[in-house]
Amino acid sequence: MTATGTPWTFHQDQFWMRGEEPPGRVVHDEAKGLWNIYGWDESLQALGDPETFSSDLSVLAPEGKRQIFPGNLTTMDPPDHTKLRKIVSGVFTRGMVAALEPRIKELTLELLAGTEPGSSFDLVEELAHPLPVIVIAELLGVPSSDRHLFREWVSKLLANNQSFSTGEDTPELRAQRALTFEQIENLSGYLREHVESRRVTPREDLLGRLVEAEVDGQRLSTAEVVNFAFVLLVAGHITTTMLLGNTILCLDAHPQAMKTVRENRERIPSAIEESLRLFSPLASLRRVTTKATRIGDAEIAARQVVMVWTAVASRDTRQFGDPHTFDIDRRANAHLAFGRGSHFCMGAPLARLEGRLALDILFDRYPGLRRDPDRDPVFMPGANVMGVEQLHLLT
Repeated sequence: MTATGTPWTFHQDQFWMRGEEPPGRVVHDEAKGLWNIYGWDESLQALGDPETFSSDLSVLAPEGKRQIFPGNLTTMDPPDHTKLRKIVSGVFTRGMVAALEPRIKELTLELLAGTEPGSSFDLVEELAHPLPVIVIAELLGVPSSDRHLFREWVSKLLANNQSFSTGEDTPELRAQRALTFEQIENLSGYLREHVESRRVTPREDLLGRLVEAEVDGQRLSTAEVVNFAFVLLVAGHITTTMLLGNTILCLDAHPQAMKTVRENRERIPSAIEESLRLFSPLASLRRVTTKATRIGDAEIAARQVVMVWTAVASRDTRQFGDPHTFDIDRRANAHLAFGRGSHFCMGAPLARLEGRLALDILFDRYPGLRRDPDRDPVFMPGANVMGVEQLHLLT
């Protein structure tokens, strides 16, 4: 069954969700004043050339708001990005992530304890949202009991599908930007209080270790620690939430794949990777050109916003055979769901671990796990994200 043949859809207005070819590999959107990159090769070119396609969007931010961006790994370019990532990588290691496995299993079982076989439950409410939030909150050292605040702030950020543009600055765009910055400042202010407390009273959590970390005698500033924690908390928990829901939906729509994965749990990672390819949680990445450049058949001037649609590139027929089909036997599944190049998602190992462990436990506990046919999934708003807000399952 193809992705477009499933009994549910994400965003009908998106051509790739309908199994259609993009209107071109690189397309100019005059109304929004930006360029859309849809092709696989073109996406790799943009993501692999930070000198030309910069992640530093602060040049497009209104005056007085640019202080939000410094120290945020996702909006930095080499060599500053390289140095900061080296410091952070020395603390947020693969070993640290691997050591979380027992706790992730424990939390999954605790969260599912009230849901017995033969019942119905909302996967997002009961597991897919709280699990990654609690894991990251405990890792950072902030109260997991505040997760309702994180959910509110992040949901508003994602619902407000505002992209910085070099096009017309309308009242609507200004209002959207104001809402975006309000949510950024809410979460940043919350995290800043915790970071500053670590400088007064050191603690052995991730925030405490980041405050003390050094490379060549250099420590992170408060803003840099806050912005790393911000990215980890937002992208980390949202990615895992959507990854879990999307993989369950894909397997439910493909019974043979579900049967295969249930009988051979070593296939769970393949199912996750194919779900990530077909329905990338974060569909696009923003860049801004630093100079005039040519990409594909397009000539792009300097200081232009570029949207790299990794979700579309991961369905490019030049790279993937039968790209709109969910296929857990797909070989060389080099999707772009976690980005590529120097900005490859640092939280990818954690998201994959959480997804694998949670799915394994779900299959153990609920032999008849399936989507509730009487309750349609509710999907997250906006064309830049693909994931469920509600997914009711029968056990």
